[in-house]
Amino acid sequence: MLPTGVARTAHPPRVPGAGAGEPSLETWQDAPYNRWAFAHVAEFVPTAPISHRPTVTSADVGIGLDVLLGTLADLERRLDESYTDALVVVRDGRVIADYYREGFTPHTPHLLMSVSKSICGLTVGTLVDEGLIDPSQRVDHYVPALEGSAYGDATVQQVLDMTVDVDYDEDYRNPASHVQSQDRVAGWRPRLAGDPADTYAFLATLRGGGRHGERFKYCSAGTDVLAWIVENVTGLRYAEAVSQRLWSRLGCEHDASITVDPGGFGFANGGISCTVRDLARVGELMLGEGVIAGERVVSADWVRRTRAGGDPAAAAGTVFQRVHSAGSYANQWWITGSDRGDYYAVGIYGQFIWVDPVSRTVVAKFSSLPEPVTEQWNRLHAELFRDICRTAG
Repeated sequence: MLPTGVARTAHPPRVPGAGAGEPSLETWQDAPYNRWAFAHVAEFVPTAPISHRPTVTSADVGIGLDVLLGTLADLERRLDESYTDALVVVRDGRVIADYYREGFTPHTPHLLMSVSKSICGLTVGTLVDEGLIDPSQRVDHYVPALEGSAYGDATVQQVLDMTVDVDYDEDYRNPASHVQSQDRVAGWRPRLAGDPADTYAFLATLRGGGRHGERFKYCSAGTDVLAWIVENVTGLRYAEAVSQRLWSRLGCEHDASITVDPGGFGFANGGISCTVRDLARVGELMLGEGVIAGERVVSADWVRRTRAGGDPAAAAGTVFQRVHSAGSYANQWWITGSDRGDYYAVGIYGQFIWVDPVSRTVVAKFSSLPEPVTEQWNRLHAELFRDICRTAG
């Protein structure tokens, strides 16, 4: 019962100033709603936990940017202009600077989008290390249900490096694209009549020309193929496998989560949420060649092969190479090919792990850009991260 004299009103809006029912399942990924929604994914899509091992928690109070402001006087402006939600800079295992926009803290989770792919790549790496997955083996050896699909006769390594010949439109703004269809199947958008029942069924519908290994073709579905392989090899749901093989071994402070579709499939290509400090630990693992806090998680050989990159010629003509002219893709990570040897994980709307071996620096960034991806935003972030790393180191 309302207190005496208090008028009954409509329930509070999700976002101050938003219209009734907004953001909805149709609009939560769009600006300006994504500034709120990327930290509240579970209000739109069912999620499953990716459990962590309890560890010593950090202080609630952020460190701030003071250490970097001496030589990067315009840093706060650049963070604001790039729609930054949170950023943390780690050098030699120590957090030296962080930033949180109003409403964010070190403990606020945020959607990773395709940074999730690089987490999948590391999870696969742990299984390759133990001989449970052979990268040269065909996909349908591990997932017979994909025989006859675009992925069935591709090798696991070709899926890891995204050189599978698959008919897949990754246009995030096109309602008729494959990526939007996959979003609907995953529960990220309202379903349409005729959509496959779940991601397992969707992946089996994909077709291609069979000329694998020749050209880099970015395709989100490939990461979900890898997750299906992980499930069949381990006998675990993908979220459980990531927890056991990776997340619980990083010293994370918090559980991560992953969105799940009606079949219980974890959306491996973009559905993970976590805190920015826990995300930076993934970069620290790479910087440590598979070791973090003294614990071996994945082999140094896997990390070195990832950092070595793929064939730059396979990615010729891509937007990626307009920013990183010698760039390539390997094991679900982007390799710049620069003199610094830096490499990164990236998700649409501005999610990043940037690793700089020269200064031994990791930068993790959450954003809510107004567009999914543009060459301009990619270039701006590369310049920002390199400036931070040069200052940090």
